[in-house]
Amino acid sequence: MELLIPVIKISVVLGVLLGVVAYTVLVERRVAAAIQNRVGPNRVGWNGLLQPLADVIKLVMKEDIVPKQANRFIHDLAPMISMAIALITFAVIPFGDSITLFGQAIKLQIASVNIGILYILAMTSLGVYGITLSGWSSNSKYSLLGGLRSSAQMLSYELAMGLSVIGVVMIAGSLELDKIVQTQHGWMWNILLQPVGFVTFVVASFAETNRHPFDLPEAEPELVGGYHTEYSGLKFGLFFLAEYTNMVTSSAVITTLFLGGWQIPYIGLAGLPAFWVSILQVLAFCVKVYLLVLFFIIIRWTIPRFRYDQLMNLGWKVMLPLSVLNLLVTGLVILYL
Repeated sequence: MELLIPVIKISVVLGVLLGVVAYTVLVERRVAAAIQNRVGPNRVGWNGLLQPLADVIKLVMKEDIVPKQANRFIHDLAPMISMAIALITFAVIPFGDSITLFGQAIKLQIASVNIGILYILAMTSLGVYGITLSGWSSNSKYSLLGGLRSSAQMLSYELAMGLSVIGVVMIAGSLELDKIVQTQHGWMWNILLQPVGFVTFVVASFAETNRHPFDLPEAEPELVGGYHTEYSGLKFGLFFLAEYTNMVTSSAVITTLFLGGWQIPYIGLAGLPAFWVSILQVLAFCVKVYLLVLFFIIIRWTIPRFRYDQLMNLGWKVMLPLSVLNLLVTGLVILYL
């Protein structure tokens, strides 16, 4: 039983996450169509609901083209790295408190580790390797420039992201994500206690996931497609899925750190059975993540892409000083109180 429960949790979370990612692509296409006064995909299945399945079949059936002078092994490995890192980052995120099934209390989190935040920061740092290696291995100047941009972008925004999280850690007194969620009981959400940290973390998340307006590594007007210019078929599909998986995972991390995670304010006063409280908490977590994913999508189709110098200036001259200042103010407030 000790081994069976983690295997079931991994299987369920992996299946749900991949399904959500596939339909996030459809949601983005429909939202983009609405913003641009178009119809969007509506042909495959009822109202276009089978469009993700058609996209997967199309990508699998496409020819895998590799440049003649490319490093074939690294070229094949890079999209696998990006997708694997995107998936395993979700392992430490608590999507609920606990639930009792068949007399067995099950913690709604794949792995509860006492350095959960450090694990997430480490995984997001590793994620850039897939993009950088894909750019280098393709033997294309466009791809190489995209990979280099991704590395510079990660270095610029990883500092601000790490510093914005420290304020949350100071308030919670722990690096464990489930304990950080528990400290946000009632309306003690960190978005209210750490508004500067929240804004900094969200902006850094856009940069870390290479989402518009920080999608410089793949900027089509200058780099054709950037790091994935020389990719096609299933390998391109893995990069595509990795981006959307990172977006969902980032939304889950933001929810956990700043929006109370699975907490529903004062739900204990309703007198509901513990089982239904657990179900409602999971649903609350999913709704918060969904709203953040919608925010990611709307921003992409609203704000124009930054120039590269603007990207660097924002990271080093605005966000880094703001993060340091927020950290100092948080420390002084905690010391005073």
